[in-house]
Amino acid sequence: MEFLPTKLSGCSLIRMQPVGDSRGYFVRTFCAREFSEHGIEPHLAQASYSFNARRGTLRGLHFQAAPAMEDKLVRCIRGAIFDVMVDIRPGSPTFGDWVGYELSDSNHLQLHSVRGFAHGFQALTDDCIVAYHIAQFYEADKSAGIRWDDPDIGVEWPLEPTDQSPRDLQLPLLKDIDQERLMPY
Repeated sequence: MEFLPTKLSGCSLIRMQPVGDSRGYFVRTFCAREFSEHGIEPHLAQASYSFNARRGTLRGLHFQAAPAMEDKLVRCIRGAIFDVMVDIRPGSPTFGDWVGYELSDSNHLQLHSVRGFAHGFQALTDDCIVAYHIAQFYEADKSAGIRWDDPDIGVEWPLEPTDQSPRDLQLPLLKDIDQERLMPY
């Protein structure tokens, strides 16, 4: 695996390196030793999938409130998504900044963030599946988020959203979130 830094400290783009032949390929998506060597906590508490039926579906921007924030590894195993991480760590020099990358079943990229990031994505294809590895356990009462179109963050989504949850449409702006719910830098 190749670990590529992003402009946000604590957020890495990881290029998986498939080995193939006439049958197809094999690719390692996770290695605790390699992750540790790159300063990434390799603990895994949960793994989940998200199925997205329609191109344009937008999920996020989600996070768990402190102290239950999550380290997260995200990849697209079918189709393609535009994956976004937003730095929400008060005191971070990049607080409120975001990065976004296309992750697909063919480009072999995955995105990792430490605690203190909000995450969201938009399906770029129909019938896409997103896989998550998360280092902390989900706590429903800590589930939180930021509006996808927060003007102070300014994420440049590639498509007009077609499907969003009612909950996501009601999320607050980052400036309206109690700072105690966020993890300091």
